[in-house]
Amino acid sequence: MRVILASASPARLKTLQTAGIHPEVIVSGIDEDKVTSTDAANLAGALAQLKCRAVAETVDADDLVIGCDSVLAFEGEILGKPADAQEAIGRWRRMRGRSGVLHTGHCVRRGSAEFIDTASTTIYFADISDREIEAYVATGEPLQVAGAFTVDGLGGAFITGIEGDHHNVVGVSLPLLRDLLADLGISWTDLWA
Repeated sequence: MRVILASASPARLKTLQTAGIHPEVIVSGIDEDKVTSTDAANLAGALAQLKCRAVAETVDADDLVIGCDSVLAFEGEILGKPADAQEAIGRWRRMRGRSGVLHTGHCVRRGSAEFIDTASTTIYFADISDREIEAYVATGEPLQVAGAFTVDGLGGAFITGIEGDHHNVVGVSLPLLRDLLADLGISWTDLWA
């Protein structure tokens, strides 16, 4: 059985590899802007499902496809990747000293069997200076990720705490993924390389 990650995220891939799973990456190429919702958790799940299904249509029925997508819920808004540096700077100025909830949708599919769920983790942002925000955004890292931050990269110093699964903040909740695979009848340890 091939394991396929329907995501371009290097952080998701690295997290899975570190956990002993070495998937092949096939990027779905879906237009994420076509999916809308006022509920961040539902949006993350719908995007994960869309990615997973798009890739599943291109591979063998016996292949296992994993799709994930993350969005940040912050003060009533749903924040994906920022459009540009100015938007990232503006977000960080609003987020500093506050908290948000990162929702990551997970979808697993093998053949016609499919399971979806979302993991949610509260993120506490440091009260960082304008200078730190501008320097962080200038690295380009915040432009590549939902919410304009990472916990496993340069942005880690600007996260003062999390409530929930750390791996979810990186982009894939390993405990949730294990449960979804069990729903498909696949043991987590059977996927270890």
